[in-house]
Amino acid sequence: MDLKGKVAYITGGTKGIGYGVAQMLLKQGMKVAISGRTQKGVEEAVQSLTDKDNVLGVCSDVSKLEDEVKAIEKIMKRWGKLDLVLANAGVGHFSPVDEMKESEWHQMINTNLNGVFHTLKASVEALKQSEGYYMTLASLAGTNFFAQGAGYSATKFGVVGFTQAVMLDLRKYNIKVTTIMPGSVASEFNGNEPSEKDAWKIQAEDIGKLVVDLLLMHPRTLPSKIEVRPTRPDLKS
Repeated sequence: MDLKGKVAYITGGTKGIGYGVAQMLLKQGMKVAISGRTQKGVEEAVQSLTDKDNVLGVCSDVSKLEDEVKAIEKIMKRWGKLDLVLANAGVGHFSPVDEMKESEWHQMINTNLNGVFHTLKASVEALKQSEGYYMTLASLAGTNFFAQGAGYSATKFGVVGFTQAVMLDLRKYNIKVTTIMPGSVASEFNGNEPSEKDAWKIQAEDIGKLVVDLLLMHPRTLPSKIEVRPTRPDLKS
């Protein structure tokens, strides 16, 4: 498959994994829309991407279905089609459950779990037209629970289950569906600032390469759930 001219939408695409995926798709000649919650963040990300002619920035809060509907409308107005949606936007708060704030719980549920539904609900008709691809960015926390991660794991377990059921619903339309479950990634997630100390981690461009590989796979074959780990976590400093 030639990816040149294909259209992608990446939620949470202004930094971290989403930004890394956007960079990799642009190198393949794709047109890429990225979203973020603030107009400033969106504009800065668009300006920093190398192929600005093929980038569209949209301000959208995935916890609001109406925001995602407007985002898809902008993409369709600009390019007339949508071939890939990567529901990547996510937040994390980590604390013992007895110390977790109700507001933190609801923010994670609304962004990480409700968000993937809103993004799909807004884009599914466009994906039917293109026989496209819907991907979610889950986490190894969606299969491995850990202390102080009750809220985050709850959302990621939900994303994995949601995506696998969606895969069964949508394959009759020739829409592929995959959930990607990374371990530690060198990104800005949870206030981290990537540096040399993160060299042992998965890099954002590695997830971008994985997304490209999935897009190029023969239509008859679907890796529906992919776990991705750092090769050498023992090198953590």
